[in-house]
Amino acid sequence: MRIVAGRWRGRTLQAPPGEGTRPTADRVRQALFDSLWHAPWAGREAVEGARVLDAFAGTGALGLEALSRGAAQAVFLERDRVALAVLRANIAALKAEDSARVVAGDALRPPRPEAACGLVFLDPPYGKEMGPAALVALRTAGWIAPAALACLEVGRNESVALPEGWEALAERQHGAARVLVLRAA
Repeated sequence: MRIVAGRWRGRTLQAPPGEGTRPTADRVRQALFDSLWHAPWAGREAVEGARVLDAFAGTGALGLEALSRGAAQAVFLERDRVALAVLRANIAALKAEDSARVVAGDALRPPRPEAACGLVFLDPPYGKEMGPAALVALRTAGWIAPAALACLEVGRNESVALPEGWEALAERQHGAARVLVLRAA
């Protein structure tokens, strides 16, 4: 697994052993960021200079990719201890400590943030329908800024009932993954 583009392009990221963490594949990240970069409803400004939340962060691949492509700051929300250790190691290997903050916590019961984020990545375990519940919890806690973009990765055949206050902007399938791009209404 590598950073796909930007200042850290080609840098390798570690992943925890076993099946507990399923990092977003390089090609899915590439397609997602290309979509954000070129979409009329997003554009470069959706990433460059953004404050990003990577919920269910795991290895931190999505948030680190955003930082590599010019995001100003990324907050990584993860509860698994093994994933947290790998996440911190990935941040250290990229020397990204000044722009990255790790929060040991649950996206379904998040702590209060320092500030809201304009770009949110959610990559919950497939098949558990945790994405919509996390969107509600994160928004209620103050993590999601008005008109923020949220990118939700789910299993290809997983049904997703969007919570009230979210507009679907795009949906793409990539192998076993399906990515929904949403805007907070």
